Amino acid sequence: MCGIAGVLHGDGRPASTVALKRMTDAIAHRGPDGEGSFVDGDFALGHRRLAIIDLSPAGHQPMATDDGRYVISYNGEVYNFNELRVELKAKGHRFRSRTDSEVVLKAFAEWGTKALNRFNGMFAFAIWDKRERTLWLARDRYGIKPLYYAVGNGAFSFGSEVKALLASGLVSAQMNRAGLLEYLTFQNFFTDQTLFDGVKLMPAGCFARVTAAAGQVQIAVERYWDYAFTEPAGMPDEADCVEELDRLFVQAVSRQLVSDVDIGAYLSGGMDSGSVTAIAAKQLPYIKSFTCGFDLNSASGVELGYDERATAEYMSYVFKTEHYEMVLKAGDMERVMPRLVWHLEEPRVGQSYPNFYAAQLASKFVKVVLSGTGGDELFGGYPWRYYRAVVNDDFNHYIDKYYSFWQRLIPTGDMPKVLAPIWPQVERISTRDIFRDVFAHHPSTFTRPEDYINHSLYFEAKTFLHGLLVVEDKLSMAHSLETRVPFLDNDLVDFAMKLPARMKLGNLGEVVRLNENETGSKTAKYFEKTRDGKLILRKAMQRHLPPQITEREKQGFSGPDGSWFKGESIDYVKRKLYHGTARIHEFMDPAAVRGLVDEHLEGRQNRRLLIWSLLNLEEWCEVYL
Repeated sequence: MCGIAGVLHGDGRPASTVALKRMTDAIAHRGPDGEGSFVDGDFALGHRRLAIIDLSPAGHQPMATDDGRYVISYNGEVYNFNELRVELKAKGHRFRSRTDSEVVLKAFAEWGTKALNRFNGMFAFAIWDKRERTLWLARDRYGIKPLYYAVGNGAFSFGSEVKALLASGLVSAQMNRAGLLEYLTFQNFFTDQTLFDGVKLMPAGCFARVTAAAGQVQIAVERYWDYAFTEPAGMPDEADCVEELDRLFVQAVSRQLVSDVDIGAYLSGGMDSGSVTAIAAKQLPYIKSFTCGFDLNSASGVELGYDERATAEYMSYVFKTEHYEMVLKAGDMERVMPRLVWHLEEPRVGQSYPNFYAAQLASKFVKVVLSGTGGDELFGGYPWRYYRAVVNDDFNHYIDKYYSFWQRLIPTGDMPKVLAPIWPQVERISTRDIFRDVFAHHPSTFTRPEDYINHSLYFEAKTFLHGLLVVEDKLSMAHSLETRVPFLDNDLVDFAMKLPARMKLGNLGEVVRLNENETGSKTAKYFEKTRDGKLILRKAMQRHLPPQITEREKQGFSGPDGSWFKGESIDYVKRKLYHGTARIHEFMDPAAVRGLVDEHLEGRQNRRLLIWSLLNLEEWCEVYL
């Protein structure tokens, strides 16, 4: 787990070692165990190392092949590297280290971009072909590891984080107004845009070929893998599927225990992290586990159930882990916001400061931590979302309903008023088209509700899960901590995508007959019927977890901010968002913003997600602009 950065000049200018050092220094937190650089005329490649496998100097990067043709700067872990090493040795390759980095390098030298489909793990890397003077960039299937790039000032710059690009002197920090519209609609980015003008995030499951000629940089991005949630031709035997799911899950966790440093596990109190910890604890006695809870003295309503420490402590007792926990209070969000925003760089998918504190806690004891991320998206953990779009006239009807549901912050109709200062510059952007384009490459035959469910699973894996992964990477690496996600093992994902929707969601037939668009008493029945999800995963995990865990309803990792924003944190909210010199007023109408926030503070609407996002955007402007 590391940080990478580099520059390719399009006009033949020699690359600056000084600028490269600034870039790698900007992401030193990603790799405190070493640094390295490589310069070849107009190209420069840098690396920061977090040593996890083979801690010796043999793992130093950038790393070159024996003939010197290929040079790599790599960030990630490929868990099947030992099997690939055996195959490559049989083809005549020699190895000087025990690292997966060297395996990735020589696999690329042997198979080119076809090697990408052989890698089972998480990665983002840059490989320079000295002979062809071509730069290759690649990102793992799911987007666990980020990779940013920008073209400007006659050069192509790239890095694990945006701050590396800013340090190059080739990219300046300016608000991407189209990106702001996208974020304020979805609380996420569905395209490759970011909040930084001119900076893009390499799409997951893609590679890029970059060349410089005739004073210009040419970049071609190509997809090598995508999700494909499909219904099987017939209904497979459920008992067989449960057995195979258990085998693949145990295999996935076991694969990701390879390390030369200590490994811990997040233990939130939910089934996903509990399942990962249960398997890991059988192989790593007294594994360390970590959880964050919340002070609920000023919470109210449903937020009174947001503290999961008691359940986590019970699972720690069952699995015999060495358990550590911390309690977050209202002031902790205010205290951490500047550091959080600097590391996060662009807000995505909900409140993330608890993740920052959880990573900070874990990093005091281990360099690697296991996470349960991905279980919900693969096995249908958000049924109340999918069920909203199973009764449709056609695909356009589905898009309209689901698009309306995923306007998480500000509805499209309110955007002209909220974004009045910049509306003429963004009014021609259709966020509905952005939403629809997510499905451009997913099979689109609709003959039954299951087809719409699989489309919804595809959508969430491509967008919501991806956002979670970007946040997880940034906030763990802020503390030089590597997070691993066993649910995103290739074999497990391939199996999950082919499972029938009815093995994940038990009340599909009932909800179809109910039709959630009906009003009146039907609404309460709808929500009662949608409290299921992950059924087959629950059955498979019954052999590893207590029943009170596998039978629990889904609960997200979030603090009681709805209560805090109109209670203990109300002065902070007003100070940041109501002040006449607030930086977001350059892009957003002050009166419109205040009106939306007032609705929450006065108890008329729950706008905790919007308030969090506005606070984050204001801090972002202060930190970066």
